[in-house]
Amino acid sequence: MEFKHTPIMLDEVIDGLSIKEDGIYVDCTIGGAGHSSEIVKRLKGGKLYGFDKDADAIAVCTERLKKYGDKVVLTKAEFKDSPSILKSMGVEKVDGVLIDLGVSSYQIDNAERGFSFLHDGKLDMRMDTDSDLSAYDVVNTYSEEELRDIFFKYGEEEFAKSIAHNIVLKRKESPIETTFALRDIIEGSMPKKVVYSRGGASKKVFQAIRIEVNKELTGLDDLLEEYIDMLNVGGRIAVLTFHSLEDRIVKNVFKLESQDCICPPKMPICVCHHKAKVVLVNRKPLVASEEEQQKNSRSTSAKLRIVERI
Repeated sequence: MEFKHTPIMLDEVIDGLSIKEDGIYVDCTIGGAGHSSEIVKRLKGGKLYGFDKDADAIAVCTERLKKYGDKVVLTKAEFKDSPSILKSMGVEKVDGVLIDLGVSSYQIDNAERGFSFLHDGKLDMRMDTDSDLSAYDVVNTYSEEELRDIFFKYGEEEFAKSIAHNIVLKRKESPIETTFALRDIIEGSMPKKVVYSRGGASKKVFQAIRIEVNKELTGLDDLLEEYIDMLNVGGRIAVLTFHSLEDRIVKNVFKLESQDCICPPKMPICVCHHKAKVVLVNRKPLVASEEEQQKNSRSTSAKLRIVERI
């Protein structure tokens, strides 16, 4: 299957990074190199470091970006490990960082990867196929309470309790092995009117399981703090989020690091000595244009937040 991925809010991301020809840039989740292709073509003397834990993504990007030679350095790694890897390469400061937290079209549409309730395949959902934990493991080994909590916390699923209960009942008969088998259980745990009205009734649960399998929210705040400290003055971080939980984390970190004193309002004098490290380039998140949303439905939930080092 061809690795296809339409970069979300491409123009907004490139404009937001304010690329310098001789700058050092990092794409923490390079995917199909949609954004990175536009970054690297603007570099003259600069360098792009790309990371992805998906081996397929790294293989595809290696081919797509090979014409840029040593301007591009690609590494198969968890994006949360990228700051320490950069430092091991001697890269202490950077001029721009892109973190795209979306799942690539290739991963979603490839039935063998088990990400989507629209394609029947083995339950997997691992972005890094070398990792141990899969969606099959979560669905078939987590307790009813753990499943309920994951569905509610990561998917904000109102029927989390009944879905978790029915999964546990079903797996007592036989393991739940495929995406369609799981989808049937989820939809069977909801009122029919909800299934028909949602237009993808299983989306929230599949999202929750994917987040759990890939530990997508773990350490995101620490990663942002690390990159803020690595930015040169005038350097920027652009983050694309696709659901409220990750957007809240990004919003809170950026808000904290754009403020001076963070003492409680009733404190007579500042004792925290906190100093702002960044300014918010956009106080409210940017969203995809109506035209883009019509062309690419996966852009409808995207939010772009950008900060600049001071």
